[in-house]
Amino acid sequence: MKKIALLISLSLVTTLIIHAQQAHVVVITVDGFRPEFYKDPSWGMVHLRQAMASGAYSDGVRGVFPSVTYPSHTTIVTGVKPIKHGIYYNTPLEPQGATGKWYWEYDSLKVPTLWSAAKKAGLTTACVMWPVTVHAPITWRIPEYWFLPKTKGEQKDNVGGMSKEANPAGLFEEIQENVGGKMAYDYFPSDINNARMTTYLIMKYKPAFTAVHIADVDHFEHEQGRDGDKVRSAVASADQAIKTILDAVDKAGLKEQTTIIVTGDHGFVDIHTQLNPNVLLAKAGLIDNENKANWKAFFHSSGGSTFLHLRDKKDEQSLTRIKAILNQLPSGQQKLFRIVDRQALDKVGSDPNAVLALAPIQGVTFGNDTDGELTRPVKGGTHGYYPDFKEIETGFVAFGKGIRPRVVIPQMGLEDIAPLIAHLLHFDFPSADGILYPGLLDKEH
Repeated sequence: MKKIALLISLSLVTTLIIHAQQAHVVVITVDGFRPEFYKDPSWGMVHLRQAMASGAYSDGVRGVFPSVTYPSHTTIVTGVKPIKHGIYYNTPLEPQGATGKWYWEYDSLKVPTLWSAAKKAGLTTACVMWPVTVHAPITWRIPEYWFLPKTKGEQKDNVGGMSKEANPAGLFEEIQENVGGKMAYDYFPSDINNARMTTYLIMKYKPAFTAVHIADVDHFEHEQGRDGDKVRSAVASADQAIKTILDAVDKAGLKEQTTIIVTGDHGFVDIHTQLNPNVLLAKAGLIDNENKANWKAFFHSSGGSTFLHLRDKKDEQSLTRIKAILNQLPSGQQKLFRIVDRQALDKVGSDPNAVLALAPIQGVTFGNDTDGELTRPVKGGTHGYYPDFKEIETGFVAFGKGIRPRVVIPQMGLEDIAPLIAHLLHFDFPSADGILYPGLLDKEH
């Protein structure tokens, strides 16, 4: 009996040692996250700035094209650009009318992810409201997914969608029962609720890799632009959500083993004018407003960009007509955008199915309207722009285990985050194209 007791004790000690040595990474994305939020103290990210003082950060992170949420988040967990990973936009191409669907399903991906690599390495994972994770190989999963409205005027159902697609079944209800009851998903409470769900998963299950997406900042930047009272309140709320997660890591006894990465998906641009190039296609007979199924060409808008798709990819005649239409616009309208050809799209890593794209000047955005005026006034802010200027860059802050203090990287790419995470978690991830910056790592790594 003494031998059995001794063996059990040794087994428990071994388990504790292994657990103590296990690396943990928590990634928090703030939708619409900009470097000035943590570099300028007036934005009120007190908790993040305190943590950043013992860590590293970037002056700016170059995004993908289009610089929108779903392609960007997918680049973070794959280390490759949309042309490789397959999530080209937030929403699929729907020339016959938008249904409200987004790229929710994990099986849309064409490359390995940190989720699949971690599972292969025997590590546990968790996500809260992370894009493109429905049916993903994640141990504890609360995906970003919602039920579409059934009738006009009805709101989308975030809670019902998350509950249905949670893994394991019943996880969402388990969280609600243990973190204080039913959670509202209107704006402002949602960031804190996402943080509360994340804290429960960290404290209860201690996953090796956890990723959470919080989105209120983006919502109010769309409404008010780059600055405004609601934007600043949302930034402060995001900071409190980050602090809530940091406290959970500490309470779970994981602080010494955990690396925290706070990043985003894109910056933001104030807007004043919307262009609707599908109006030109409709006037040319390439879109039939009476029968939407009878289309030959369609511009798929992502805010600060729009991508031209041909029903028949070999339809050179229509492509030639469209180029002529764009080149015949009044000079004042031509100055509002530039044409990005297929060669340039390949270089920046965009949708391989688009024959060209339009990239506007700052202040101009695109719409999918097929009738009405070519231009109309708008207000607020948007993103989706070609990632070659500072305002559209997102941010990056890292601290904790394995991160060398007081390192500043002038510019990095979103694709550079996945190799860092894989390295910190000690598994190979050769499919990533990003750079692992040795200067970010402390001497032990």
